[in-house]
Amino acid sequence: MSAKGLTIALSGKGGVGKTFIASVLVKRLAEHGSVLAIDADPDSNLPQALGINVTKTVGQSREDIINAPMRSPVTDAKQEYLEQAIHESIEEFPDFSIIVMGRSEGEGCYCAVNHVIRGVIDTRARGYDFTVIDCHAGLEHLSRRTTRDVDIMLVVVEPTKNSVQTAKRVMEIAKELHIQFGAVYVVANRVTPENRPRVDELAREIGVKIAAYVPFEPLVQAYDAMGKPVSDLPKDSPASKAIDEICQKILSHA
Repeated sequence: MSAKGLTIALSGKGGVGKTFIASVLVKRLAEHGSVLAIDADPDSNLPQALGINVTKTVGQSREDIINAPMRSPVTDAKQEYLEQAIHESIEEFPDFSIIVMGRSEGEGCYCAVNHVIRGVIDTRARGYDFTVIDCHAGLEHLSRRTTRDVDIMLVVVEPTKNSVQTAKRVMEIAKELHIQFGAVYVVANRVTPENRPRVDELAREIGVKIAAYVPFEPLVQAYDAMGKPVSDLPKDSPASKAIDEICQKILSHA
């Protein structure tokens, strides 16, 4: 294993299944080393997908800083306070650790939390064999350079033109911002025999290569409806097997 570990981020439009895939990867990678999961989405669905409850978020600490009096020990030492908040917000479970970023400090603004995510990647994450980041939906994490130190970027898409187009935009924005990834894999999720030809056609038209196909899995929706963690999907299910193959791609970089 590399001394610095591997950082894996999952990007893509909202609703394409990033959290489901991220949660299964956390469980699978935990079989090969220590894992830090970072829920960078303000909706914070990763804990539920992993079947855990968290009691603290970094966003809560940021609110404490913002709402503190202008002259106070908190505001006089913002950086030190925030670093301590990051340390205290990492919750440990038997198979992995997790940090939840939580909501932004204001409507439409996620800049400061993005800065914190970079700090976590630069410092705390390097103490783990694997760090899995469930990114905020959209491309803001790229435009804010949140993912500047990511080794493997998984761009999750579903079989629609807009979704596949996002994969190309991720690569374009990364190039514009001079962000270097060790590898970029486009993962097509919710693939069926009927829609696979369409997603392949869209990928050719747009100029991206699909690295992995995760089959449509009715159990994911059923688990979600029942409040069961989707990461507990049976290992012999087609979707689980497909994510195992993605896991092997990641391990090949270790």
